[in-house]
Amino acid sequence: MVHFMPSYIKLFEDGTLLKKVKEANKHLTKCYLCPHECGADRTKKAGFCRATDKAVVSSYGPHFGEESALVGYRGSGTIFFGYCNMACVFCQNYELSFYGEGKVVSNEELAEIMLLLQNYYGCHNINLVTPTHFVPNILEALYMAVEKGLHLPLVYNCGGYEKIDTLSILDGVIDIYMPDFKYSTAELSKKYSKVTDYPEKAKLALKEMNRQVGGLKLDKRGLAYRGLLIRHLMLPGCLEDTKKVLEFIKYNLSRDSLVNLMNQYYPTHLAYKYHEINRRLSIKEYEEAYTYAQELELRLG
Repeated sequence: MVHFMPSYIKLFEDGTLLKKVKEANKHLTKCYLCPHECGADRTKKAGFCRATDKAVVSSYGPHFGEESALVGYRGSGTIFFGYCNMACVFCQNYELSFYGEGKVVSNEELAEIMLLLQNYYGCHNINLVTPTHFVPNILEALYMAVEKGLHLPLVYNCGGYEKIDTLSILDGVIDIYMPDFKYSTAELSKKYSKVTDYPEKAKLALKEMNRQVGGLKLDKRGLAYRGLLIRHLMLPGCLEDTKKVLEFIKYNLSRDSLVNLMNQYYPTHLAYKYHEINRRLSIKEYEEAYTYAQELELRLG
């Protein structure tokens, strides 16, 4: 039984979804999907993200390590995509994001993966992990999947470095936005993710996501079906930046947005080159940040 009807179904029925597919596909020959705006013709060469015009899927299946509001009892239907539009030196999925580990799939195959997650695995949602550079492929696959009965909420699980124009294409398509909010200061984003304008772009993106879906809404089973869920991975030695991240959420986004203050950082990939983050987060750092989030009366996951 379908308890929630995603808005993308209405867009499919009135022809708007097909228009969005065509609009997104223009970026495959001149890509401005993300704030890098590299303008690459991805049918001929890779963009800044190292991706071409074909989607790369690293893995898919029911995932039980996500937030409880997504996992439920049958798992979140995650699709992990290869490559990324950022270059975080501490990336825990660097094999995927840097080196594109995975399989090139057609849009038809991607649609079948979505349907498999729904019909075979019985997942509660379709969780698109690192999707930004493959938005055209995802939308076309979604269109095909809806034709065959897809009806699960779509989760846009991204790094937060998003472009407003791309989010506008996704308006009415995405049910749950789950962005990272990595940094509030450009100094850190430049040093650790090689992106100078991350805070500016992420804050604009968060506000637009919030405008589209509002705070996180749960059904009677405690499962999310619409809204905003924000992740912040704390970095060692960056407590004051974390506090600024939390303050932005408090004063700029819906009060019922869910915040996951994450403490599972560990030095991996290239983090060993940066002595200040070449260690685990201390219990004291996390406790102080968590207490501060409580004082701000944030909805903590």
